[in-house]
Amino acid sequence: MHILVTNDDGPPSNQSSPYVHSLVHSLQAAGHTVSVVLPHQQRSWIGKAHIVGASVKPTYFRPGTLHQDDGTVHTLPRGSSDEDGSSDDGDEWVLIDSTPASCVQIGLYHFFQDRGPIDLVVSGPNYGRNTTALFALSSGTIGGAMEAAVCGKKAIALSFAFSSRNHDPVVIAEASKHSARLIEHLYSNWDNTVDLYTVNVPLEPGVSENKVLYTHMLDNRWSSGSCFEPISATASGEQPELQEQDLRERGEDELTGIPSSDANALKKRSLLQHKHFKWAPNFSDVYRSVEDNKDGNDGWVVKEGMTSVTPLKANFMHTPGIKGEIKLSNKKPEFYCILNYDDKYVQPLLEQLFRPLVDQGSCQMLQSLSELPGPNSPVLQYVAYEEIDFEHVLSHPSTSLSHSYVIRKALIRKHYLATTIANWISKYPDSLLRNHFKPAVDFELDFSEFLDEALLEAYELRDSLEANETKPAPEREWWILKPGMSDRGQGIRLFNSEAQLQAIFEGWDANESDIEGDDDQENAGHDSSDQGVVTSQLRHFIAQPYIHPPLLLPSSSGRKFHIRTYVLAVGSLKVYVFKEMLALFAEKPYQAPWEEDDDVRDLSRHLTNTCLQENGSSAEGSVCRYWSLEDSTPELSEGWKDRVFDQICAVTGEAFEAAARGMLVHFQTLPNAFELYGLDFLVDAAGQAWLLEANAFPDFGQTGEKLKETVVGRLFEATIQVAIRPFFKTPSVVSEDPDLRLVADLNLRRGV
Repeated sequence: MHILVTNDDGPPSNQSSPYVHSLVHSLQAAGHTVSVVLPHQQRSWIGKAHIVGASVKPTYFRPGTLHQDDGTVHTLPRGSSDEDGSSDDGDEWVLIDSTPASCVQIGLYHFFQDRGPIDLVVSGPNYGRNTTALFALSSGTIGGAMEAAVCGKKAIALSFAFSSRNHDPVVIAEASKHSARLIEHLYSNWDNTVDLYTVNVPLEPGVSENKVLYTHMLDNRWSSGSCFEPISATASGEQPELQEQDLRERGEDELTGIPSSDANALKKRSLLQHKHFKWAPNFSDVYRSVEDNKDGNDGWVVKEGMTSVTPLKANFMHTPGIKGEIKLSNKKPEFYCILNYDDKYVQPLLEQLFRPLVDQGSCQMLQSLSELPGPNSPVLQYVAYEEIDFEHVLSHPSTSLSHSYVIRKALIRKHYLATTIANWISKYPDSLLRNHFKPAVDFELDFSEFLDEALLEAYELRDSLEANETKPAPEREWWILKPGMSDRGQGIRLFNSEAQLQAIFEGWDANESDIEGDDDQENAGHDSSDQGVVTSQLRHFIAQPYIHPPLLLPSSSGRKFHIRTYVLAVGSLKVYVFKEMLALFAEKPYQAPWEEDDDVRDLSRHLTNTCLQENGSSAEGSVCRYWSLEDSTPELSEGWKDRVFDQICAVTGEAFEAAARGMLVHFQTLPNAFELYGLDFLVDAAGQAWLLEANAFPDFGQTGEKLKETVVGRLFEATIQVAIRPFFKTPSVVSEDPDLRLVADLNLRRGV
């Protein structure tokens, strides 16, 4: 959930605000989005006040580490990357030169809208207890929560009741984690008669093991006279945060018997009529009233080392009828998850889908493996490929799950895929792949001047080009050139003669020489066209016969399209095809290559990758659901979509089997891994589906915003159901999903 945190103690400080970092860290570690707005300085005892007539000015604070403010050092909050807090992507806290109530107003309505609606406001943790009416009626911590309540938000005021001025980081961390669990419990079990809860957590070792009780607030009074003491004018300049610390510590001294070393404890009363006064309430009134009323009130519960939870209405009256013990579940989560997909399109979807598991206690979010309770704790790494700790995955096969295999070049590199399928067809001549994948010629080339030598080995291509020289244009065999390691449509070209192929490579050579010595490295290695290619990708190539004629649909104005199919591979090895497929259309109406006016092919008629189009997937008609295409065409009868889908399923299953059984060196499955792939198919005019390529970490962004939830969101939901939850054996899990068709079950672990 999205939590707004404020307090009345101000920004992190060992003297007055030693706990806020720890709480924010614990809430983030539990998987919540945390936004922070704090007073820019200590604002205790100010209640629910606003400063009338004041112009409120925010400043901004990157928290970084705790800088040993309370003796602890936490890792950077989620999103930060530099210890000095200088990262542009890091968490940014807002400091307001006003009161806690004003912080809540500004946090709710003027910041953080890009993070989504705020679900809960947490005010605190306060430096010291806020039990009994004497504390609560003036508390800025409760005032902040009260402001949230009158704004219609669920709110919790949190206070840490310390008995020692030694801010033990272990005790603080335990209290923060305990508070985070209690906050989640209260939010998930919110009583509709409650406006806010005020929670007091004793800052004692083992507090998380002690009882948590609903309490009522003790209605007590000041009985020892004035809450002010006169002081000399020279002493009146003491900083407010030091006054708050002094008051809290002197009060705890009287409760615990710890002698105070504060030199200001005794003050001489001024003999002059002109006096300054210092806020110095006698906290013994509070503790005496607690001792005299052992009826389960909030003060007594905290004194006994238990956590008090007092339900309140937004009129300072506790809610009647709520009492008893709160039993927090001590069960460990079914699994931990490190979720950082490194894709702004996908990450919010994954966070949204994992949130119910977090709220149910089935999953707990971590930022790194170092936060695991133990090396054998069940954990899912859902991060960028380069960030996966494969050593941990390989050494913990029953508890560590990765969303990617280590080695899968046999599928995702074009020249490897061509070899994989060629080898499989050679071994199994009747394989259906023979009729659903165009035979490819692969070759290596560094510079265009060596093309003749490369074609000596690529004799099939050489023979075809030589034969084309004596054929009329419509009868020539056209080829499509693809760099073996490119993506997003880069470097793809059409040709039907050696001269055209030579010109393509010479063009790349020229562009490469043009950028030599150029200080601007951002564009280095790309040709000047929209379908450029990175120079480092120019070594490996494949050439395949061009598929003509493609299936053209009247509704698409005769534009060529390909089908993007999402495939889920699980363990060793089950392969599923996701039924919800996409149709991606070229930018311009199709023309056969020989029908164009000159030798320069207009690739926008032939390439269907939306990355190459001016407005990408947002262009009108560039992407749609496969199943929304018309049911019949001039070439194909009704039911063609189901027939094509059946072909795609069969081809996908056999392609993965060819890689897993025939290319063991270059496709190695793991029982504790799964992976999503994007497979592209082209349908010809006869209704035959041809496999074009396979991509790991596919560009889900090409789906666009309109289909984001229904296609990509649904795909990840099915992945969680089929690949993730069964691995961790979470309760009531059925490893099936109606939108995933099982197309291969190879049982490679058993050597079958």
